Amino acid sequence: MRKLRNHLIGVQQGSQIMFSDFEDGGEMWTGRGPREARVRITFEEPYKTPPAIMTSLAMFDIDESTNQRADLSHGKVTLDGFDLVFRTWGDTRVARVRADWTAIGEIKAEDEWDL
Repeated sequence: MRKLRNHLIGVQQGSQIMFSDFEDGGEMWTGRGPREARVRITFEEPYKTPPAIMTSLAMFDIDESTNQRADLSHGKVTLDGFDLVFRTWGDTRVARVRADWTAIGEIKAEDEWDL
């Protein structure tokens, strides 16, 4: 369990198109084997401590003639942002993906000083 030590909690949300590879013959659409797309998300305001991140697939367009394999996660969480990470593998052909995200964590008070 994550316990927040601050009465000021910030919630930021967003939606991000990660790629649209069918338009230009990109690797997710034409490739085979392990493939990964990373998109850096920058928060509008920084957090006091690294926030908790929740991600979800908001839209995906995957070829029906192959197995549908998808893994959406996050990484490199800092006070200022994080990476959205989408992975697929094998013969899966992914045309495009949009991910939604929510960050929840402690924020600094306006009158809080760094000593």
